[in-house]
Amino acid sequence: MSEPAITPALVASHGLKPDEYERLLGIIGRVPTFTELGIFSAMWNEHCSYKSSKKWLRTLPTTGPQVICGPGENAGVVDIGDGQAVIFKMESHNHPSYIEPYQGAATGVGGILRDVFTMGARPIAAMNSLSFGLPSHPKTSHLVKGVVEGVGGYGNAFGVPTVGGEVRFHRSYNGNCLVNAFAAGLADSDKIFYSVASGVGMPVVYLGAKTGRDGVGGATMASAEFDASIEEKRPTVQVGDPFTEKRLLEACLELMASGAVISIQDMGAAGLTCSAVEMGDKGGLGIKLQLDAVPQRETQMTAYEMMLSESQERMLMVLKPELEDVARAIFVKWDLDFAIVGQTIAEDRFLILHGDQIKADLPLSKLSSSAPEYDRPWVATPPAGPLPAYPAIGALDALRALIGAPSYAYKAWVYEQYDSQVLGDTIRRPGMGAGVVRVHGTKKALAFTSDVTPRYVKANPERGGMQAVAEAYRNLCAVGAVPLATTDNLNFGNPEKPEIMGQLVGALKGIGAACIALDMPIVSGNVSLYNETDGAGIMPTPTIGAVGILADAADLIGGLPQAGDVAVLIGTTLGHLGQSALLAEAFGIEAGDAPPVDLAAEKAHGDFIRTQGKAFHACSDLSDGGLALAAFEMAEGAGLGLTLTATDTATLYGEDQARYLVALPAKRVESLLAKAAAQGIPAAAVGQFGGDLVTMGEDSAPMAALSALYRTAFAQAVA
Repeated sequence: MSEPAITPALVASHGLKPDEYERLLGIIGRVPTFTELGIFSAMWNEHCSYKSSKKWLRTLPTTGPQVICGPGENAGVVDIGDGQAVIFKMESHNHPSYIEPYQGAATGVGGILRDVFTMGARPIAAMNSLSFGLPSHPKTSHLVKGVVEGVGGYGNAFGVPTVGGEVRFHRSYNGNCLVNAFAAGLADSDKIFYSVASGVGMPVVYLGAKTGRDGVGGATMASAEFDASIEEKRPTVQVGDPFTEKRLLEACLELMASGAVISIQDMGAAGLTCSAVEMGDKGGLGIKLQLDAVPQRETQMTAYEMMLSESQERMLMVLKPELEDVARAIFVKWDLDFAIVGQTIAEDRFLILHGDQIKADLPLSKLSSSAPEYDRPWVATPPAGPLPAYPAIGALDALRALIGAPSYAYKAWVYEQYDSQVLGDTIRRPGMGAGVVRVHGTKKALAFTSDVTPRYVKANPERGGMQAVAEAYRNLCAVGAVPLATTDNLNFGNPEKPEIMGQLVGALKGIGAACIALDMPIVSGNVSLYNETDGAGIMPTPTIGAVGILADAADLIGGLPQAGDVAVLIGTTLGHLGQSALLAEAFGIEAGDAPPVDLAAEKAHGDFIRTQGKAFHACSDLSDGGLALAAFEMAEGAGLGLTLTATDTATLYGEDQARYLVALPAKRVESLLAKAAAQGIPAAAVGQFGGDLVTMGEDSAPMAALSALYRTAFAQAVA
């Protein structure tokens, strides 16, 4: 089959700018073949090379005594004591999920699970962070249904509990939803597997499912804006099979135990190309591939298609040759493909053969470490203006505006489609803050959360980035867990626009400062740029996934308020309403500055909550919706009424940071307040749980009526 001529239009369709193509020509000294152009396109796109963000990602804190492996591998590795490690990462599957929501979301889950088990870990928990357009937008309902079904369909069938996440709606996501998937697994800390190839002449082995044409060009598509041609991009979305992935997990873990693995890498973005190049580059080796040996499920596949296919459930491994028969037998037993498709070579070459033809012959190191790196021009986000006047609103009308909005309504419609109990170790399910999973066979437990408030990041990127980390910290502390480390999923618009690049730079400064102050280093992550449609970008959404540990699961703060419990607020309330959920949902006002973040206060208040946890029946951090929404959610979850003494909107709905609401018996309140005072921590009783009314100041309504609104609003909005 003859290959197309390399023209400026063909180069542009591969996402390479004219100067990048000139750089390519300078490296290889000739016009590339069609396959070589595809390989460069895959390795140099934003999704694989981080060319716009690398400079700023280097500023993040990535080390600490708890960190075994930071960014650069398939996932981050953190020590949890007793010779065990937690391995975790978050990644986006935004563009595929907008084009084909079920498969886009499903393969996002599959990909992040492979990132974890390719390092030798058995997955124990998953989360997701989902951002959709307005419920009234014609595509939103279809996207929500498809994405939620895809997340559940893959995770449930694979057999990993989904223990947390978030769902938000905003017009900026109308043309570009966000699907961020998180997975965590457990491994012995002396049995971690890495992707660094070593040894010359070692077999390169293809493992798992067969290669098809699905997902060809997926990584390049994910590094471009959307426009009217969106439907043409449907073939670039991968198709997942969770039952094959489950077999692949078991086969890989058995293979790793056999001692046959030198290095292993999952085939994710850019498939065979990226996995082979990354393994070779990290080991300072070349790779030679013979594509005739690649297991194929379609006929007459070209070298270009095989190198760029993103078919799912596939791995690439460098094998100890003396254990080839042992390794092959394991994969035959699990009914998966096992094929030697190449070998490591001493020369710095990426040599691709198909039949008797050389389809690509490139300097391997130039594909990865010599990808373009940009110091893109950026402008700081201008300071937010003052908060405009807003209409007066009654305390309970304000509450109805929030609990009736799909972003804040009860999300059971979503998480009840996910299996949160599979594996039998989940001790705190989705719906109330961080999810918690027991470390099987020990007293320990791990807590997981995912957080960001995009309105804050848009108004003040540095403060918004800081707040995302601080809220993740609070969610972990609120269940009694010591925060360990974070993963980030940086979703932004087009970095070639200086104001968008400024959002990314500002957010990373804030994230970095908070991770240092709260001792939560970034150990893995993903950057998703070009989230734009017809020139309109999403709200900046740097999602923070965080993991914490409970040395003893018995120390979990995981209960509900009881009748007669006093509500005590920890932290200072100034009544900050800039960029608040209330103004956005009740009046459509997104104005003012993001709330200030005092990292020293966050640390002190979090430490206090964890040390006093035994005194509480329940605890929640305060974030969107402030005191009123947190208190309502706690009371509603317990089937109780609620009385709050505050009457003014700012005190009830302000979003000041570093705050928690705790429920505890009246007889323990005095002692708690005394301990707080002794440590200089603001604390005050603000109300009581019990009865069947919700009362705020002079305003009362039956909890049953408010609960009905809260529990039906989400399904009604997207049904």
